[in-house]
Amino acid sequence: MDRRAFFRLTALGSLGASLLPASAFGAPTPAPALAQTQLGIDVLTAGGFETLRGVRCGLVTHRAGMNGAGKRTVDVLANAPGVRLSKLFGPEHGIDGNAAAEIAIKNAKDARTGLPVFSLYGATRRPTPEMLEGLDAIVIDFQDVGSRSYTYISCMRYVIEACFSLPRPIRVIVLDRPNPLGGEKVDGPFLDRKWRSYVGAYEMPYVHGLTIGEIARWAVATPGVLELSDEQRRRGFLEVVPMRGWSRALTWNRTGLNWVPTSPRIPTAQAALGYAMVGLGCQLGDFSHTFGEEMHFRFIKYSRRKSADLIAALGSAVPGLLLEPKLMPDGTQGVYTAINDWAKFRPTALSMHMMRQACIWDSTNPFARATKNERELFIKHTGSEAFYEELRLRGAAVDLPRWLAQWSADAEAFRARTAPYRIYA
Repeated sequence: MDRRAFFRLTALGSLGASLLPASAFGAPTPAPALAQTQLGIDVLTAGGFETLRGVRCGLVTHRAGMNGAGKRTVDVLANAPGVRLSKLFGPEHGIDGNAAAEIAIKNAKDARTGLPVFSLYGATRRPTPEMLEGLDAIVIDFQDVGSRSYTYISCMRYVIEACFSLPRPIRVIVLDRPNPLGGEKVDGPFLDRKWRSYVGAYEMPYVHGLTIGEIARWAVATPGVLELSDEQRRRGFLEVVPMRGWSRALTWNRTGLNWVPTSPRIPTAQAALGYAMVGLGCQLGDFSHTFGEEMHFRFIKYSRRKSADLIAALGSAVPGLLLEPKLMPDGTQGVYTAINDWAKFRPTALSMHMMRQACIWDSTNPFARATKNERELFIKHTGSEAFYEELRLRGAAVDLPRWLAQWSADAEAFRARTAPYRIYA
């Protein structure tokens, strides 16, 4: 199939970037002494908004949808010469990013521009034909965090499907942004197709290693990834506006960009990494992560266990991980998850060891006593029903080395399948 029929790459300058050595992601680092990574919205601006001139467009975005100077993409497009921005669409957490997770959001009006804001996390999660009426194109500007269960990439999928399935398809233009975990880490459980949901919209490893633009390219080009016929995929039109100055080796702390909170509990890039590291391990059982200044998803604890217990149980389980004892102001003991060797580190491995340890410390096995809803939510996030069943039946005897080896092979296969749709070196 000729892929030019349904997507193109808007290249308004060199895609190359200076390669920087991967560093200990968990340690704060100064901005690199090189030109800041230019986001898709900045590249679009530098090109004079050529692809949007005279186009009646809508924008799907959120709080982190800002350019490199900290100006909202909403305002950039609303004031762009020749651009006819008329509708806004907001995902989970709302267009301003303040709503809590899983809270339905109503349609509203943007206070600055007066434009209507249609909620894609309320009465519907897909833009309806009525919402899309009168538009020639939909622009998507989301900052993702690199983990499958974060719902902005799910929202993107539903928007693409809605636009491509219309009798007169609407163009989809994705403004690309960095994967904060870089583009080299592909890791974790693969999603079983039967468990696809809004917290798992793609059959991919938990840490996918792609930018949001690359996900869009792969999804549109590959039969079966989206709920579209081959004819709908051929008739649709996807355009990705790439970044300048980003390469796969660059984690967020190497981009020179300021992090804008993507949701209330991901206020920092460090939290985005923590989400990949411990979110799955806190789904069932008595492990939990604490939210606080610079600690979101990075501090873990277990009821009635001390910092030393966690370090003894998990401290040497994951290469590249360093657990630091922490005492919270309320007297709670736990550990901060730091990285001392990013090259060796597997982001999701800690969660898997936490699950096994939960079965050791709880003889009743939290996976065996889970309710139906807890079981389904766990599998939707983790992705593997078979892995859950082994935890339920075998508990602490779960064969983690076998699962980690299988997921490593799945990751390499996914990396190979998506290679044609990668944009950056």
